[in-house]
Amino acid sequence: MELKELGWNTQLQAQAETLCDTGLHLARVTAVDRGRYVIRNEQGEGPAELRGKFMHVATSSVDMPCVGDWVCAEYLDAASHAVIHEVLPRRSFLRRKSPGKNIDFQMIAANIDVAFIVQSCHFDFNVRRLERYLVMVNEGQIEPVLLLTKTDLVSADELDRMLDSIRAAGITARIIPLSNLTGVGVSQVREVMEAGRTYCLLGSSGVGKTTLINQLLGQDALETGAVSGTGEGRHTTTRRHLVALDNGALLIDMPGMRELGILSAGEGLDDSFADIKALVGQCRFSDCSHSKEPGCAIRTAIERGRLNAAHYQSYLKLKAESDFNEMSYLDKRNKDRAFGKMVRTVLKEKRK
Repeated sequence: MELKELGWNTQLQAQAETLCDTGLHLARVTAVDRGRYVIRNEQGEGPAELRGKFMHVATSSVDMPCVGDWVCAEYLDAASHAVIHEVLPRRSFLRRKSPGKNIDFQMIAANIDVAFIVQSCHFDFNVRRLERYLVMVNEGQIEPVLLLTKTDLVSADELDRMLDSIRAAGITARIIPLSNLTGVGVSQVREVMEAGRTYCLLGSSGVGKTTLINQLLGQDALETGAVSGTGEGRHTTTRRHLVALDNGALLIDMPGMRELGILSAGEGLDDSFADIKALVGQCRFSDCSHSKEPGCAIRTAIERGRLNAAHYQSYLKLKAESDFNEMSYLDKRNKDRAFGKMVRTVLKEKRK
């Protein structure tokens, strides 16, 4: 493959000329698994490891390479393996709060054009979770497209109610209902995908992401799990990886995510809840708390049925979560910097 077939463009070329030293080659990260990397260039795909400086310079997992990144790499031993020296700036990204109690970012993937947010019509459908995914996608400057899978397991009326509930939540992204079993809607997904652009699949385990990739590839290239008695699939994807489709589009498959914590997602919230942001600007008072002040556009819209109350409560919940996690994250960073400064001082004193 040529680099442009992997998504290379003139903007990246300008960055590479600044960051990549002589003797280094450009490649794209196609898989990450427990600190091990696979990268791909014009000659092919192979394993790679990080240069030692990453362990000393990186202050967060955000600094580490992730699937979709472009890197400057040194190929060794007849190109049997490589060492990653630099990561080029990302034009878009997917990240979330690290699972569990740790307040930090977790990078998921980078340099994505369109994110397919996948929900099954059967048991998995949840508008509030859709809103979380949209915040993540919008924060990373990625275009969202919603895929409602397993339409063969619900009636036409049930599907219509789901579509209405999505629109009632102020979600304006394109929606494609589909069935991997009957093939309905799969061609619409293919039509969205263009050569040289990068796409990803986001969704819970068992909603049909891997099966859809096999449909798009036209072969059972990726393993899928047996369907359970409820009609839901079982989780099979264990690592994030990028695959090339016959039409030249690039697609990132990834494991289902149980936790979708929100951290520092101000822009993503504004973009995902643009209807609420617009109403806030119409309140009589600039510091309106939207509780009891006269001339509150938010309360008026809810009372008149122009704003879904559950949608507004979801916004408040996500904003409070993002603000709380951001304060905790900044506090953690300040403590890390103070500790690092203390270590450097001690080492300096020992050298005297």
